[in-house]
Amino acid sequence: MKHAASSGHKERGDKPFQVWVLRHAIAISRDDPECPEDPLRALTAKGRRRQERAAEGLRRLGVLPERIITSPYVRARETAEIVAAALGFPLADIEESSTLEPGEDPRGILAALRADPARGTLLCGHSPHVDRLIARIVGAPLPITALKKGGVACLELPGGPASTGILRWLLSSRALGRLAGA
Repeated sequence: MKHAASSGHKERGDKPFQVWVLRHAIAISRDDPECPEDPLRALTAKGRRRQERAAEGLRRLGVLPERIITSPYVRARETAEIVAAALGFPLADIEESSTLEPGEDPRGILAALRADPARGTLLCGHSPHVDRLIARIVGAPLPITALKKGGVACLELPGGPASTGILRWLLSSRALGRLAGA
């Protein structure tokens, strides 16, 4: 099921192709003696609270993805679920993709976007993968961003998912929380 993407345009054909790249929220520290294997690391209570406020900021910005795709790692999945709930996106429609796991080549998720394009897709992953992905979308040879945990970048691809994109905005979870009035 596709969900309506917000872009300020009235007709679907006029809407730009948008990708929101989200880095997962604060998770259990690798240094914590109770820390499980990396794929099983969950969000902390602070990470959940901060992401809930940030998700409200995204809602106030009018972010309405048609698709949400997340890394299958627990912390990314939990982050994607928090954002989906705030945006009214059905949790059952969140997709998981190994192409968003740490260390994966960004070309994998870009190929998936080209294969099944939606006008607005939110991707939730890990650093430094998300920063390499943003660089790839805008045509930069090296990362030009350093998303903080819970941070989001909005990219517009005027020619569709195979085109070079434009970085429209990049906000930390704290800035998004301020937008939410938190």
